Amino acid sequence: MSSNGKILVVDDEEIMRDVLSTLLAAENYSVDFAHNGAQALEKARESDYSVVLLDLMMPDMDGLQVLEQFRKMESNPVTVILTAFASIEKAVKATKLGAFDFITKPFKNDEILLAVKNAAEHRRLLDENLRLKKSLRERYNFKNIIGKSAAMQQVFDLIAQVAPRRSTILVQGDSGTGKELVAKAIHASSGRADAPFVAINCGNIPSDLLESEIFGHAKGAYTGATSSKKGLFEVADGGTLFLDEVATISLETQAKLLRVIQEREFRRLGGLENIKVDVRIIAATNRDLQAAVEQGTFRDDLYYRLNVIVIKLPPLQERSEDVPLLADHFIKRYCEENEKELCVLEPSALKVLMDYHWPGNVRELENVIERAVVLAPGNVITADLFPKNLSHFLPDSQVRIPVDGLPLKERVTNYERSLILAALDHTDWNQKRAAELLSVNATTLSEKLKRLKIKPR
Repeated sequence: MSSNGKILVVDDEEIMRDVLSTLLAAENYSVDFAHNGAQALEKARESDYSVVLLDLMMPDMDGLQVLEQFRKMESNPVTVILTAFASIEKAVKATKLGAFDFITKPFKNDEILLAVKNAAEHRRLLDENLRLKKSLRERYNFKNIIGKSAAMQQVFDLIAQVAPRRSTILVQGDSGTGKELVAKAIHASSGRADAPFVAINCGNIPSDLLESEIFGHAKGAYTGATSSKKGLFEVADGGTLFLDEVATISLETQAKLLRVIQEREFRRLGGLENIKVDVRIIAATNRDLQAAVEQGTFRDDLYYRLNVIVIKLPPLQERSEDVPLLADHFIKRYCEENEKELCVLEPSALKVLMDYHWPGNVRELENVIERAVVLAPGNVITADLFPKNLSHFLPDSQVRIPVDGLPLKERVTNYERSLILAALDHTDWNQKRAAELLSVNATTLSEKLKRLKIKPR
């Protein structure tokens, strides 16, 4: 039978150590001893205890002095104070120094056992919370954003530099480049890591509901508002609010957002009270905000407020050297999730991935790898497991470069335009289905239609 926990009993009286040892051992606790404060500190540095039962009155170093030293330790043991000299003043001081409980001698056995049980459960919850935070930080720490290219190394350096600051950050990049992952990495590497990280995709919420989501609303603010509701600014207080697709926010809501950034306070929809918040804003967009300002769809004052520090994420086609690393990362992830033996990527399959231009960026690569892992009959990923459209983008070995050269950008743009038109024709101009054929999301396709001046039918 496994132990219920390891207990350190600290008392200068041998008979008291024996009594507590017998009592705790009967309840399946593993018990260790210290006869004075110095020995208690030595043992606490060497071993990890669930609970410390600490006598308050001891020669040379009393329990309060030991508690002060415990606070300086990384483990900071959960401590229950024992004393024959009850004192409210000492109890208060012990509590301020971090004591979990305070029990007077003589004590009842049930009283000790209950205190130890509660303290051990408190320690278990503390350890579980620390493990969870460590797991989250490892998952979202910028060091785990995959990329060895020079462009991504610059991104990593900038994240490390800005994460500890309070400044508003604007993350720019095409859809699928990992803007939210960067925002989470900044949050996890900042002093706000223990506070909430709240994300909202502004483009997925109708403009008339977006204000209620961000700022909340008061009871009776509109038909159906039967009770007050906190907005995301309140939920994120002390932490980070990530506004994805910020360019889609209406001008009216932009004005209110600007006020929160400037004043650090806002009102709920239909409310009269000003609510103060401490929230770091990270905004993201796949659009050219400066062009939106010139077109009158985005406020220039809000643009300058958001444009304090800009992190630009390169598209995957501009960092092809990262494709093998990313593919390997996703293979490991999805083999583990699907409880499969670790797959290997056939060289010819890797060549297909390297030659493809990835309009859907890292998100598209992840989807391709997940599909291949699931469909692979064994532990080898071959090119035939990839969607058919990947092979359609392989470079034509018969292409010849004229002596006087050719306009690459123009050729690529024309090729992209022809592919989009072909997909639209194939789906009878259903943009959602065309986006699926091209392995991009609908927002990305819509942006490309505007850029290429293709008018929907």
